[in-house]
Parts: sequence; structure tokens; C-alpha cells
Amino acid sequence: MTRIESKFVELQKAGKKGFVAFITAGDPNLRDTVEIVQRLEEAGVDIVELGIPFSDPLADGRVNQESATRALAAGTTPGGVLDMIGALRQKTQIPIMCYTYLNPYHAAGYEAMMRRTARAGVDGLLFLDMPVEESAELTGLMTTYRINNIALVTPTSPVARIRQIVKKASGFVYCVSRAGVTGMQDKLSAGADELVRTTKKLSGLPVALGFGISTPELAAMSARAADAVVVGSAIVNQFHQAGPTAEGRRRAAAWVGKMVKAVKEI
Repeated sequence: MTRIESKFVELQKAGKKGFVAFITAGDPNLRDTVEIVQRLEEAGVDIVELGIPFSDPLADGRVNQESATRALAAGTTPGGVLDMIGALRQKTQIPIMCYTYLNPYHAAGYEAMMRRTARAGVDGLLFLDMPVEESAELTGLMTTYRINNIALVTPTSPVARIRQIVKKASGFVYCVSRAGVTGMQDKLSAGADELVRTTKKLSGLPVALGFGISTPELAAMSARAADAVVVGSAIVNQFHQAGPTAEGRRRAAAWVGKMVKAVKEI
């Protein structure tokens, strides 16, 4: 059982909803990413999602695109991210998943990268641009190396396609709350609840809801529908605006703590 799977078992037994926090690895640099992950854990986050920065992040909005650009400018590479996670494992056993595109894994070789990913202590991978019809090689490798395949379903996914996607998923299924790219929103999409309900009917896995969740109110609303909430752009923005000081990062982590509290108290 991966750390992600164990965490959802723990949450279910406690009758609590999960909180997944996304940040871009390497923003502002890999050394500081270690500190930020530790601050997220202290704030009560259940799972950390680390974005591997990529030069053509087609699923990301402005905040996450700019975060990836900063990370790349700081010299962040996919291998460097995995080395950082390996070092982080000496400090924490919090569940960690990576959010990535196919190109960085394809360029280095799927088998070699999957082996390295497992060795680093990554629990799950979410490939943004992996069509389910072409996923057999990668999902097979993930099974071999005991890494969860965190699959995405969207508001435009027909029921037959959702059924096909969730068959290949493990760990949890990530429901995208609205069509479009990542980014902060001021309200939850009207179809988000229905997407979660449909996905739950078709999968025995926990279901998380993300994209656009930026306030405690939206986080609580999302948690009422799903088993977990994913917050990304709003957290990236908080830590970027906080700057590199210890006090700034303490404030950013406190803000995350308020989001976590809203999810845990429903």
C-alpha cells in the first residue's frame, strides 16, 4: 500500500476529508522547496503534490506557468526534483505525488525515470497529457514500481470515458472542477458536484476535487462533495507573495492552515 492509499484509509476511518496541496518544485529553488513542504505538513496538509516544472505547461494558468518559469530559471530539472524528494524522505514520510507532463519522462526514458521516481520515494504520478488509450506502457510501469496512477477526469469527459479512465487509476481519482486551465476562481463550477457523484459511482477509489479552489469557503464546499480537496494556484501565489523570509513563509503556511481547517471541520 502506498502512503497515499494509507492516508485515505486513515481519513476514512476518522471520518475526515483530505487536503492535497500543490506547489511547483524548484520555486524559488529546490532547497527552499524542502522547507515549504515541511511547512505544509505542519499546516495539516495530508498529501503534497509537487509540480515538475515544464516549459510548455498547457494545462496550467498564469500563476502556475509563472511558477514553473521561475523554477526552470533557477536550474530545476526533473532529475533534480527527484533527488530533492529523496533527500526530503530523510525528513518526512508525508505522501508525495508529482504532477508532470509526458515529455520529461519520455526524454529520459520511461523505465529509467519510473525506477528513479520509485527510488526517490514518490507515491503517485499525475500525467497531465497522457491519453488513457496510450497509457498502457506507463501504467504498467507504475504498477511494477508501486506508484499510484492519479488519473484526471474533467467536466467534458463522457461517462463511457470516465469508466475507461478510472479502470486504470489507483490511489485516488482527480476530478477537475471546471473546463480550462488551473487558476484561482471565486465560485465552484455548477457541474462539479455532478462530476464527483458520477466518478464515485464508476470507481471504488477516493475522489478529489481541484482546479480553482482559492478560499476556505470554496474548499469546504468542495469537501462536502468529494473525499479530498486539491488547492494549487492559491498556495503557489501565497508563498510567492510571501517572499523568502521565515516570517513570510510562516504567514503563507498559516493561510494554508485556515484552508485545511475549513476542510476538516465540515
